[in-house]
Amino acid sequence: MNIDFSLLIPEFMLAGLAFAVLGVDLLAPEHRRNVLSATTAAVGLSAIAAFTLPYLWNEQDASLYDGIYRVDQYALLFKAFFLAVGAVSVLMSVEYVGQRIKHSGEFYGMLVFSVLGAVVMASAGELLTAYIGIELLTFSLYVMVALHRGDTRSAEASTKYILLGALSSAVLLYGISILYGTLGSTVFTSMEPSLAFGLGTATILVGFAMLLAGFGFKLAAVPFHLWAPDVYEGAPTPVTALLSVLSKAAAFALILRFFAEALPSSIDDWQLTIAVIAAATMTIGNLTAIAQHNVKRLLAYSSVGQVGFLMVGLVALTEAASSALVLHLIGYAFTNLAVFMVLIALENRTGKEEIVDFAGLGNRAPFSAMVMTASLFSLAGLPIFAGFITKFYLFTSAAGEGLLWLVGIAIANSVISLYYYLRIVRQMYVEEPSETSPLRVPVLTTLVLIALLAGTVFIGVYPGPIVDIIEVANRSLPPFVP
Repeated sequence: MNIDFSLLIPEFMLAGLAFAVLGVDLLAPEHRRNVLSATTAAVGLSAIAAFTLPYLWNEQDASLYDGIYRVDQYALLFKAFFLAVGAVSVLMSVEYVGQRIKHSGEFYGMLVFSVLGAVVMASAGELLTAYIGIELLTFSLYVMVALHRGDTRSAEASTKYILLGALSSAVLLYGISILYGTLGSTVFTSMEPSLAFGLGTATILVGFAMLLAGFGFKLAAVPFHLWAPDVYEGAPTPVTALLSVLSKAAAFALILRFFAEALPSSIDDWQLTIAVIAAATMTIGNLTAIAQHNVKRLLAYSSVGQVGFLMVGLVALTEAASSALVLHLIGYAFTNLAVFMVLIALENRTGKEEIVDFAGLGNRAPFSAMVMTASLFSLAGLPIFAGFITKFYLFTSAAGEGLLWLVGIAIANSVISLYYYLRIVRQMYVEEPSETSPLRVPVLTTLVLIALLAGTVFIGVYPGPIVDIIEVANRSLPPFVP
């Protein structure tokens, strides 16, 4: 077997970068560790992304070990996306980590390892390889959630996350073993012929249900979402941002490939189940968000609702729906990272994260308040912002497959979400603040906010170039069954 290890250069570079960040932290003077570690991580992630991007236009799909590990356009698109999210997350974290987290090198090193885990998940063409990627990502996040030492909420969040994460990993691995014992393979394309006749046997149903439960935990889909609000609230805020974007995007990258390669012929057996989970996820997430007073808990339930919207594309499982799902992931990343960037800036200056703490932000930090408003409107799906056009593509593709009832529920939930997003906007522009002094926002924070706002508006106004790239990448997946 001739194996071309040059296909794994980005993965080797990421692993090397993680150890380089830890080395910089070990050798650098204490007062410079945070800046040097962050610079190494951000520059390294950007360089690897720049190395990866040209291959998106190569259109030469490749794989290793008979399809176990894929290096195709689909995987490359997500690799570039994950690297970009990682680089932005580093820039978002610099001031926060410098103020609140003693061991900055461990923070940035684990962040790079989490990106590596996400990259492995995007390239996995087989369940055990996917499991390795999932565990690398989640173990990195376990550590990062607990890095805010001295904060009892962080310790509690980490404990809950580890215990529930270990349980979900065990369920996922048991489901994989059942499917392997029944089907004789864990490679997605090799499983498809056996599953083409349906999921009718009890053994396959049990294995698939356990697999679905494991994936559901990673996505925070109902009923596996109960860990999300506590972990989101207790984790350091940059880690919460990473949880809301990177982990979900990586999970959807894996799940979309799995459903497209292993389950298209048996769509009639699982479509209604996934549709019901999607409807419950978006509804429970959005309704519960209304009652929250802590912004991070509100964003946790908002994230659960967004998972429900994304699952609409999974239910439809067509070329148009898969492209819409990936587009919504990219738009959601720009939008959610901008929201968390503003929250981090506020928290760095006030130490507060309640909705009422946003009172008067429109006067105290006008640009940050504007970005926050635009991002919240995008999450709600209002025009000229990314969320509107990505939801339009997503819902249209599902409606074209006859899922009008599910689209109706999704539209109703978008309206519900606007209510609780407007609560924050009202605080920023209507309520009087307890303090009136201006909030000084660092130049780096302002530059990141400008870039994220530009991306949110660009996707909302002119999504064509990104849609073209996504459509080319999705050709790496097999033809979808109509």
